[in-house]
Amino acid sequence: MKTFLLLSLVITHHFVVHAQKGHPAKQPTSANVHTYFAAHQDFQPSLVSKLKVPTGFRVQVAASGLGKPRMMAVGANNSLYITRRDVGDVLLLQQMDANGQFQSLKTIVAQFNGVHGITIHDGWLYLCATKKLTRGKLNADGTVGPLDTLINDLPDGGQHDNRTIAFGPDNKLYVTVGSDCNDCKETNPEHATILQMNADGTERVVYARGLRNTLGFDWHPQTRELWGMDHGTDWRGDEIPPEELNKIVKNGDYGWPLVFGKQTVDPTREDPVGSTKEAYAKTTQPAVWLFPAHAAPIDFRFLGNAPQANYPAGYATDALVTWHGSWNRQQPEGFKVQRIRFVNGQPIAVEDFLTGFFDPVAKTRFGRPAGLAIAPNGVIFISDDAGGVVYAVTTTATTAKN
Repeated sequence: MKTFLLLSLVITHHFVVHAQKGHPAKQPTSANVHTYFAAHQDFQPSLVSKLKVPTGFRVQVAASGLGKPRMMAVGANNSLYITRRDVGDVLLLQQMDANGQFQSLKTIVAQFNGVHGITIHDGWLYLCATKKLTRGKLNADGTVGPLDTLINDLPDGGQHDNRTIAFGPDNKLYVTVGSDCNDCKETNPEHATILQMNADGTERVVYARGLRNTLGFDWHPQTRELWGMDHGTDWRGDEIPPEELNKIVKNGDYGWPLVFGKQTVDPTREDPVGSTKEAYAKTTQPAVWLFPAHAAPIDFRFLGNAPQANYPAGYATDALVTWHGSWNRQQPEGFKVQRIRFVNGQPIAVEDFLTGFFDPVAKTRFGRPAGLAIAPNGVIFISDDAGGVVYAVTTTATTAKN
């Protein structure tokens, strides 16, 4: 266990001229901070028997030996595109058999350093790395043509260099840009934001700000409102700040780094110029649902956006979130996939959906859920970038066949 004295850094709010300084925090704050990395266990097919899903679902390995598969997009005939940021390439999995396993694997993009975000729109495959957004025309066989660079000046990565991308109901492209630090003054107004732009990368604007690192986001299938999962600041102790589910509104300010959760001020931070953290907090958007600190949400998808899905009753407007797992707390959290139940456009409950990766007795884990992709027929693909596996979760009414 380590006890840190959290001294406040002088930070200015992004609307204030950077040369100005706010008032420092009223008093130093201490916190008991832990680092605990669950021991890794190499994937073996026998470990799949440890995984649990709700009644009416089954889980199986769709592909293994993939290294570190990250974000995914579903193509024609339930083919699957996967980014691997560590290698800098994009894989294409095709020909899923009756057992839910892909029979074909090929690399369709290589030497794309840090590629992470991926989406498909109007026959184009979009890919995004830290600073660069590209697109290429998809061919009939699933491969992609030459990539055109649309943007090459997204903000530097720093601590959060992974970008995620998706098209909204308005046919605009949304790009997440995390903060370049754990907790600091940002000098680039596009850090800690979600950006909105045209499909060709033009007319780029900040859609929402004060989001430390929102990777997973999606639109509710009925209300078409945007929701996203945000990562809280590290080094505040085991239980704060919480991870957040936010309803993301245009021009919304979500408070980071001065405010977290439901308009709670960070006691280690300074007051903004000419005001107080408490007054500023009232101008920010509060989180709608709070989760255990440091569990690290990666992807977030609504199930109801799969038009041909045949899920059990009650799932049509619910969402899934992948929890990559903690390192910054004494008792590990995460290492699973959860279902967030929505009624009338609002979350009402959270329950486990895919568990078993983490052994709480041995304190070991054989997987870290990362990406989510949902096929039109309802097959749920989940990538594990620690075990090198992509899982397919299906129902008795949903076939994984092409």
